[in-house]
Amino acid sequence: MWPWSQRGNSVRRIFKCGDRAFKLGERTYIMGILNVTPDSFSDGGMFLDPEAAIAHARLMVQQGADIIDIGGESSRPGSDPVSVDEEKRRVLPVIRRLAKELDVPLSIDTYKSVVARDAIDAGASLVNDISGLRFSHDMAAIVAEKKASVVVMHIKGTPKTMQKAPRYKDVVKEVMEQLRAQTAMARKAGVPRDRILVDPGIGFGKTVDHNCELIAEVGQLRRLGYPVLIGTSRKTFIGKILGTEVDDRLEGTLASNVVAVLGGVDFVRVHDVKEIKRALTMADRLIRGR
Repeated sequence: MWPWSQRGNSVRRIFKCGDRAFKLGERTYIMGILNVTPDSFSDGGMFLDPEAAIAHARLMVQQGADIIDIGGESSRPGSDPVSVDEEKRRVLPVIRRLAKELDVPLSIDTYKSVVARDAIDAGASLVNDISGLRFSHDMAAIVAEKKASVVVMHIKGTPKTMQKAPRYKDVVKEVMEQLRAQTAMARKAGVPRDRILVDPGIGFGKTVDHNCELIAEVGQLRRLGYPVLIGTSRKTFIGKILGTEVDDRLEGTLASNVVAVLGGVDFVRVHDVKEIKRALTMADRLIRGR
């Protein structure tokens, strides 16, 4: 077996999300992406209709998704924010339906605490906050109050500005420093340690080289003491390396996810659930012997 296949003792063996307890180290878990937006970089407009969104969520669960991550605002580079009311109009009906129909946890992809609060009331149990709890001052408190779980992600700048020549002296060190500070904020607000995931924020204020270094060194994030989620699916850095458009990046997504799993990632966030599930089933068998 690979020397790191047993996982480090610094990471809790369980991640709790709603009434589900994910046993870390047994296999890699999959978060399926459901964008109910007209302008997301990869699938904008495809699932804006609630019925189409619900059907796609069902399909992703059938294909092996362990969590469905629902977003109502694009966070692609250069994107403008939408209003709270519009974001809630897009996501809440879908969350209410899926909470009744699916037996996997639902995640709300938002940095707005008001949206997060209403989404949790509608049936979500995880808040995927691209700002790492930095854009809404009361986000951590709401997550704690609602007994929800949270993804604390690293971002440099905002979606509007993040890709304007991002610079780091040491990208891995600086990402870890921000994640350490923001997870400490979550803990201080009352979020239990076993309800926190960390995400290095691939593509969120990083160049191609920054993204590649973070994926290659993702195992260092485990020293923070939390399970790690990573999202590389169809992202621009893959297109730049392979010279492909957004709808032709599956191989790059597969490769980047497998490398991340080799580094000790626990969760991956993806569009192409069926293909990723197959690849990671094989990778987990080789890496973990199961």
